[in-house]
Amino acid sequence: MSRKIGTDVFSRRAFLRSAATFGAAAVAGSAAAQTAIDDILNAPRRGNWDDQFDAKASRTATAVVSNSPVFGPDSAGHIQQAIFDYQNIVSGGGWPMVSASQKLELGISDPAVQTLRQRLIISGDLPRSAGISNAYDSYVDGAVKRFQARHGLPADGVLGEYTLKAMNVPADVRLGQLQTNLVRIQAMSGDLGYRFVMVNIPAAHIEAVENNRVALRHTAIVGKYDRQSPILNSKIYEVIINPYWTAPRSIIQKDIVPLMRKDPTYLTRNNIRLIDGSGNEVAPETIDWFADKAPNLMFRQDPGKINAMSSTKINFHNEHQVYMHDTPQQGLFNKLMRFESSGCVRVQNVRDLSTWLLKDTPGWSRSQMEATIKTGVNTPIKLAQEVPVYFVYITAWSAKDRVVQFRDDIYQRDGAAELALQTSFGQEGTVEQDALPQ
Repeated sequence: MSRKIGTDVFSRRAFLRSAATFGAAAVAGSAAAQTAIDDILNAPRRGNWDDQFDAKASRTATAVVSNSPVFGPDSAGHIQQAIFDYQNIVSGGGWPMVSASQKLELGISDPAVQTLRQRLIISGDLPRSAGISNAYDSYVDGAVKRFQARHGLPADGVLGEYTLKAMNVPADVRLGQLQTNLVRIQAMSGDLGYRFVMVNIPAAHIEAVENNRVALRHTAIVGKYDRQSPILNSKIYEVIINPYWTAPRSIIQKDIVPLMRKDPTYLTRNNIRLIDGSGNEVAPETIDWFADKAPNLMFRQDPGKINAMSSTKINFHNEHQVYMHDTPQQGLFNKLMRFESSGCVRVQNVRDLSTWLLKDTPGWSRSQMEATIKTGVNTPIKLAQEVPVYFVYITAWSAKDRVVQFRDDIYQRDGAAELALQTSFGQEGTVEQDALPQ
């Protein structure tokens, strides 16, 4: 299957027609929205801690997880419902801006919590019955965790910097974000295949979808702003166990050559061999590492635990020379900011994904794959049936039950500066340092 996906960079002006489509419904709902806000403001001010504990509240973050994929038969309908809901919020005046003189978390009593409660009630994260008070109780804690989970943030229940920034994006901006992503989702509304893999770049996550249900979800590391992962649709045709890693020319020039000048044992310690154009190995000590130009040789790292791709490489046809792979630096998956690669996609728990991809390929059970990894032998495996893969840019969606998900516009394609919340924060190290064998 091959489908041409048009450019997904849209201006806000281009979506005015989409907004107009839903405008009539928004006007009809504005009175109801105002009534809802009045209900919030007039709710009982339940400020006693003894009646503000809910044992289930702290687990509400899990309620935003669904086995419905971002791209499914009902995806467009779900995001259209979200647009209708957010038009009602906007027509009712939006939500208040939240500010705090101290860090807000469970156990705090502060006047700012009243505004926080209003904000969470309007967005549907906190039930109206929780009322308005200064108490940051278990209801508020659970609502903040739910909000964080919907925005791809660590669900710790603490109103920290990133949570506060996401919370204070105006409702009309979020509405525009939904309208932008409706067009992107509609562009992917065709038959994507019974089984497919979806890499959502701004969410830095992967879905393996089978029969319109998410079989696996994986945390990912994708391209940084100046080395973006491309939008593409292709087919996975090969899994390589114990892959070789070939250093890109940029890494050779910027990193490996300076390292060899400082430590002539670097290549040997990292099992990196020099190969000439005839396939012959060249000894590192025969190279002048202080020459103006890096040697015109292939720098190829042997398979193994310290290999830059670790145990696995997943290949698919594409002109960008990108692929999916394992990494020996598993701690990178714990970062909030996971936009650090040169365009390729690193996959957490990649062996689970490989097992799923190879399940129709005879002779490649999980146990056989693990046994092959232990041998350290480079082993390419052709899939018996190629699996479609889609690299997409979706920053807002709703899978089911009116649970609306938002992610930062990390590549600044949504047309609103407020949506690129984290693009200037949390960048640690360089692509070369992350990719380079240590």
